[in-house]
Amino acid sequence: MFDTLQERFGEVIKSLRGQARLTEDNIKESLREVRKALLEADVALPVVRSFVDQVREQALGAEVTKSLTPGQVLIKIVNDELVSLMGEANEALDLSAQPPAIILMAGLQGSGKTTSTAKLARFLQERHKKKVMLASCDVYRPAAIDQLRTLADEVGASFFPSTGADQPLTIAKQATEAARKQFQDVLIIDTAGRLGIDEAMMAEIRGLHAALKPVETLFVVDSMTGQDAANTAKAFNEALPLTGVILTKADGDARGGAALSIRQITGKPIKFLGVGEKTAALEPFHPERVASRILGMGDVVSLVEEMQQKVDHEKAEKLAKKLHKGKGFDLTDFRDQLQQMNKLGGMSGLMDKLPGMGQIPDKVKKQVNDKEMTKLIAIVDSMTLKERSYPQIIKGSRRRRIAMGSGTQVQDVNKLLKQFTQMQKMMKKMKGGGMAKMMRQMQGQMPGGLPPGGGFPPGGGFPPGGGFPPGGGMPF
Repeated sequence: MFDTLQERFGEVIKSLRGQARLTEDNIKESLREVRKALLEADVALPVVRSFVDQVREQALGAEVTKSLTPGQVLIKIVNDELVSLMGEANEALDLSAQPPAIILMAGLQGSGKTTSTAKLARFLQERHKKKVMLASCDVYRPAAIDQLRTLADEVGASFFPSTGADQPLTIAKQATEAARKQFQDVLIIDTAGRLGIDEAMMAEIRGLHAALKPVETLFVVDSMTGQDAANTAKAFNEALPLTGVILTKADGDARGGAALSIRQITGKPIKFLGVGEKTAALEPFHPERVASRILGMGDVVSLVEEMQQKVDHEKAEKLAKKLHKGKGFDLTDFRDQLQQMNKLGGMSGLMDKLPGMGQIPDKVKKQVNDKEMTKLIAIVDSMTLKERSYPQIIKGSRRRRIAMGSGTQVQDVNKLLKQFTQMQKMMKKMKGGGMAKMMRQMQGQMPGGLPPGGGFPPGGGFPPGGGFPPGGGMPF
């Protein structure tokens, strides 16, 4: 996410290394690079001008203390301005209305509106323990209603049935009545999109808004369209009183222009980021955390939150006790580690939030392949229980059978067994509290060292289970 900006801002900071202090000359040169970085990221020109002016003003008046380098001072200034640009803090949904609180979803066709509707339902159910009903007023797109019905089943939300022959306003009113009778806390209405903004669509959604009086009207927009996303959001906001924006496909957005432009151009906050295709891939938008990612400092807080929510702590605790007692780490444990990693968005999702990832060469980053993890899980699933417990018995004929059963090659099985052996050795070091010693060794090897506390995440250690992901270590 936002790789282009990370890379360019990293270069700006490097250029200040060795400088004794911030001067008008080196500030001017640095800001020229910052400006180029923002324009390359497809940030809207008025936003770029305003941002650069603010940073210049702050930098020229900045006092560099003895403990800070010019590069660190500039990072602090840029970070503060990025946070200010994107909205200071996360703006949560306002659901303080008599149930059902109605959320109206708006956006162009193909922006990910229907999927975002289901993601939002899952988020509200899991994080806020709300009863949620979904309804589709998209009577124009073939299978739109069926798609939302399927997604509602997947996330465990109620679904109000409708057909393409119904009128959108009729569907919305009937869904509201049904949600009230069923004591639903929230009703999310998915509306029709178009390929472009047209008066027919605007008239329809204005009519829905007037009749429903939703507590939230969220505009769903594809982040990969850059500053066009901000301009489209502005046009919608002029026709409809939006309360916020959901920025989809942020995981594939290397530039970040939409995230930096929307608040300034529309005056509306980004409330959520869509970071993948799965229904769990929706994150509240925290400007300070996104700024931290852009500047290559990672997002440890979000990572810890994800671990608390998505990691199976019971399994992690069992593995921790097992390792502490000196019992062996087997292939079932190894598979559990891979599955835990997948829940956290895979290696690529993990790397996006780790500090210092901007310093890792591109060729190393490209080696990270989450499909490889799925393949490894399939290989272990093709083994017998005895083979998982005693990997040493897996010889030639067994390897061929496992490869056939998992749809892979024998060399893939060989590779997995080699990786497993390496991880097993790492686990042995953790017996009897060896984790702290290993962390001290790692601290000297990691770029920039580990965060305060000597562990990761902050607080001096890893999450329950004694490793990362929980259970003791990385699978690769």
